[in-house]
Amino acid sequence: MAKTDLSNYNLAELKGLQFDIEKEIKSRQQDEVKKAREQILAIAQDMGVPVSALLSGEGGGRKGGAKKGANGQTGQAGQARFRNPADESQTWTGRGRQPKWIAEGLTKGKSLDDFRI
Repeated sequence: MAKTDLSNYNLAELKGLQFDIEKEIKSRQQDEVKKAREQILAIAQDMGVPVSALLSGEGGGRKGGAKKGANGQTGQAGQARFRNPADESQTWTGRGRQPKWIAEGLTKGKSLDDFRI
């Protein structure tokens, strides 16, 4: 690509160029997305897969059943597994940082099983 000498442009002209360049980049990105969408739809049509199956994730890969997590167990991501006995509205999934009530309970000699739902 040829290097353009911008040293003779004033600030306003440079900002105008920047605006035009950003506008052209957005336009080209939109064109590429449109082309990709058309290619995907054409492939789906050739394979006899309805668009609704593409959007819902059906028709390929794993069939049915619950998804398995990294630990190999099934279940919903973010499903509460532990509950604070002192305040049952407080729950924890077992992922991420331990809540204060879990940490305090563990230091007082309780086990995680004491909080398990």
